[in-house]
Amino acid sequence: MAMHTDTMKAAAIDRFGGPDELSIHTLSVPPVGPDEVLVQVDTAGVGKWDPWVREGEFAQMTGKKPEFPYVMGADGAGTVIRVGKNVKKFREGDKVYGYNALSSRSGFYAQYAAVAVDDLAPLPRGMSLEAAGAMPADAVTALCGLERLEIQPGDHVLIFGASGGIGHLAVQLAKRMGARVLAVASGADGVTLVRQLGADAVIDGHGGDIAKAAREFAPDGIDAALLTAGGAAADTSLASLRKGGRMAYPHGVEPEPKARDDIEVSAYDGRVTAGLYERLNRLIEAGAFTVKVASTYPLDQAGAAHRALGQHHLGKLALKVAES
Repeated sequence: MAMHTDTMKAAAIDRFGGPDELSIHTLSVPPVGPDEVLVQVDTAGVGKWDPWVREGEFAQMTGKKPEFPYVMGADGAGTVIRVGKNVKKFREGDKVYGYNALSSRSGFYAQYAAVAVDDLAPLPRGMSLEAAGAMPADAVTALCGLERLEIQPGDHVLIFGASGGIGHLAVQLAKRMGARVLAVASGADGVTLVRQLGADAVIDGHGGDIAKAAREFAPDGIDAALLTAGGAAADTSLASLRKGGRMAYPHGVEPEPKARDDIEVSAYDGRVTAGLYERLNRLIEAGAFTVKVASTYPLDQAGAAHRALGQHHLGKLALKVAES
């Protein structure tokens, strides 16, 4: 595929701040390093961590100051249109998805993104680019958490925040790892979604009796819990873990879950390590897999997408970058 242009449209910020700082810029298409791939972006994920990046908290935390204008977007999917000279894994025309959490160089909120080859994976069989674009950060974070919990077939696993971006993917991945899943979802619509995704038992975290549901589900106690959100209901969920049980939550969950002395607690980062994408794709391709995209916004509505992150929605929000 030939490039017809050396400029592109991107949703970028000129300084840290609120959703209104995101605006359309015309920028140079990023150069491609020897170990990178240029992706023509179809869809970019809009994640609950994106506002931290936009407000500058991420830069403070990592000590990495982005250059402005800064193109946001840590994950997305699209088509390879150029490969660096060392790249063997992908060819022009390949459909890919990727997550580059730590790059401050080239985000997915743009028509083109230069992505390190190790941060990319082939599109899973049967998945659309739109679904794949909304998924990577949350799918990686979900699988890292389940692997941190060392989920075994037959384990009773509680997933808290099960109708959210990470949670609804974690439910499906945990089932494929052989777990029995108790899902704590958000609202009646969340309960319906998670039941459709194959959870063995579902309870509404807003007002449902989590302790009772957990006792009925696992009389001997829950073996492992993945918490994708914090708060009183999350702490109630933790009380249902058996002695010696395991709990994991991604860094950034607020308020931080209250640990107990008799359980193993891991706070972790969703990171792509060698082999992770292969394991993720294998699990995804094992059956019908749903990425719930609540709303898709055009690139020039990136600010509106960020505002929507704070409102109740199931699954994920996304930006449709490719012009139809």
